[in-house]
Amino acid sequence: MAALAAFGAWGLFPVYFKLIGSAPPVEIIAHRVLWSIPVMVGYLLLRDGPGFWRRMKLPIRTIAMLGLSGLLVASNWTIFVWAVNDGQVIATSMGYFINPLINVLLGYVFLKEELTIIQKVAVAIAAAGTVYLGWFLGVAPWISLALAITFGLYALVRKKLHVGPMIGLLWETLLLALPAILILVWVDAHHIMAFAHQSLTMDLLLAGCGIVTVAPLVWFNVAAKNMDLSTIGFYQYFSPTLTFLLAVVVYGEEFTRGHAVAFVCIWVALALISSESVVRMRKLTAK
Repeated sequence: MAALAAFGAWGLFPVYFKLIGSAPPVEIIAHRVLWSIPVMVGYLLLRDGPGFWRRMKLPIRTIAMLGLSGLLVASNWTIFVWAVNDGQVIATSMGYFINPLINVLLGYVFLKEELTIIQKVAVAIAAAGTVYLGWFLGVAPWISLALAITFGLYALVRKKLHVGPMIGLLWETLLLALPAILILVWVDAHHIMAFAHQSLTMDLLLAGCGIVTVAPLVWFNVAAKNMDLSTIGFYQYFSPTLTFLLAVVVYGEEFTRGHAVAFVCIWVALALISSESVVRMRKLTAK
């Protein structure tokens, strides 16, 4: 239930961000950063008690790296919100389908992880589908690639840090707080600010970005502690699948032959990698 709640919430994000689509994307991200801080602090104080303050003490180098990861996740959030409200939800779905394949490539390039034959074939199939989509549309699927690469780099940076997901995200948002405040000042100075200028409903929805950001992460942590990693891996595809269905069925976005070819290639690639991961996990369990 926790896994379904987490990945279901992430898959339904476009619905929430379309509700506040009249606000500038940078303002939405600023609110997401700032309102996440009290929600996370409250949750961690309840969970860890006095131990929370001890866990927040990190080396300066680790905090600096979390500043980098914070910039990456903020970039990812901004691209996602802009794409959703620009009517390109399909592109966001494709981006998060591509992401596991980008992770494989980043692991190979930066972590010297060896690629199996199946992984190489999977990456090649996905790449072929993505290239075909770019050729069909006459332009590279930049939104999908940007989402996949920024989140992949974010995961790469965080993998090198021995910091829990909640503590890490709290530090990231704390480091982004000042830029977020400056963004709100800039937006207000240019008379395009939505908060406190449109309606109480809009204000509540913008403030709710904190809960919307933190709650799925809490559910994911509960799931990760109680499920096998290979099982979690399958659940992660529920999120972009739900987003894809929203884009086509609810929002009526055009699904071209190019999209069909690209998605089939990506799905085949993911099926290959996932099945191999399951076989590997079963062998390790058997030992």
